[in-house]
Amino acid sequence: MKQPRAWQRMLSGRRLDLLDPTPMDIEIEDIAHGLAFVARWNGQTRGDFAYSVAEHSLLVEQIYARQNPANVRWQLAALLHDAPEYVIGDMISPVKSAVGPNYGELDLRLTAAVHLRFGLPAVLPVLVKKAIKAADKISAWLEAVQIAGFSESEADKLFGRPDSAVMRGLEIKLRPPAQVRADYVARHLELLAALKI
Repeated sequence: MKQPRAWQRMLSGRRLDLLDPTPMDIEIEDIAHGLAFVARWNGQTRGDFAYSVAEHSLLVEQIYARQNPANVRWQLAALLHDAPEYVIGDMISPVKSAVGPNYGELDLRLTAAVHLRFGLPAVLPVLVKKAIKAADKISAWLEAVQIAGFSESEADKLFGRPDSAVMRGLEIKLRPPAQVRADYVARHLELLAALKI
């Protein structure tokens, strides 16, 4: 019996094997392009453009940097925290629960390959991962209230009420995918330059 195809051709020409991804098959332009066209909240947001995972990742990195300004390396990890979604999409939590552990295993393999490609450890230190998750929850609260139609009290129950000082001046603006893609690549390059990788 022939095995089903488990690889995807990227716009860069790379062939990414989803079951056995290698760092050599990862390109930031492919990640940025894919994430700029993947909608968060299953597309159920206000505005003329979908709120993309790329835009979300830029916001998470900004929040993380506010809370952890001293470590550019982990800011890069924050920017890349949802990178696997460029090929597996952004599943909302209820769907992830329904799919089961296979989704998590696939995500972990892709994350490890992405991290290694850009000079990060395959598995992040626990404290760094927790800090990125905290920034991710703040982003989710902002998104829920500003563009996804949640009341503040509803968002508080789901994500916890963020510190107002951390949120100061953060406003979600929906932009065309091409602009978000370019900003994602530019921010990635800035962080790499700061790390001198």
